[in-house]
Amino acid sequence: MDYSQAYRLADAIRAGEEYQTYHALKESVMADETQAALIREYRRLQTVIQMSAMSGQKPPEEDMQRFSALNALLYSKQEVMNFLLAEMRLQQALADIFKIVTDAADVEITLPGTEG
Repeated sequence: MDYSQAYRLADAIRAGEEYQTYHALKESVMADETQAALIREYRRLQTVIQMSAMSGQKPPEEDMQRFSALNALLYSKQEVMNFLLAEMRLQQALADIFKIVTDAADVEITLPGTEG
């Protein structure tokens, strides 16, 4: 298989608006160690909650409360909110690309959170 098209796709992704916006905001937001630590904890809790939901279990109440508090704190800061929204847009674009590629290969692979 010739991977040159995949490398061109990677270049196109890096040149895209979603990636450019995400990357610029990431550098700025993550330069602040406190913000970076809060975002890492937010992501960790998000994963715990998602894994609980996928396994049909209720996440621990303490994790839910901490996640909710972090969510409110992070989204109250404009730059952090813009970063998290840019990250979601980039993730959605990558999920769309993944779907296109797996459909072309006639392979059924479902990523968590993309069912349906």
